Amino acid sequence: MTHVVTENCIKCKYTDCVDVCPVDCFKEGPNFLVIDPDECIDCGVCVPECPANAIFAEEDVPSDQIHFIKINAELTPTFGMINRSKKPLEDADKWNNVPDKLQYLEKP
Repeated sequence: MTHVVTENCIKCKYTDCVDVCPVDCFKEGPNFLVIDPDECIDCGVCVPECPANAIFAEEDVPSDQIHFIKINAELTPTFGMINRSKKPLEDADKWNNVPDKLQYLEKP
């Protein structure tokens, strides 16, 4: 199993989770992070570090977010490596917990 970054990360991109990952499985896009399902060791240390509560174990992904399992896998090869935290996006707090953000997902 793996962990999955879900919709609430879009336009927030807090990176607190990146610092605690022991295997550097996060990838970074313009306004979203994903977890590489082939690299994730399912340790779960990233979950409590996410201020947006956007990371779930694959088996715990909310039913309305299941499509993010596929999105994480598909975007992994196109997103760049990130292994250190950065400042969140400038208006991250404004976007935190805004519903229906998939339309704003930017791809490289």
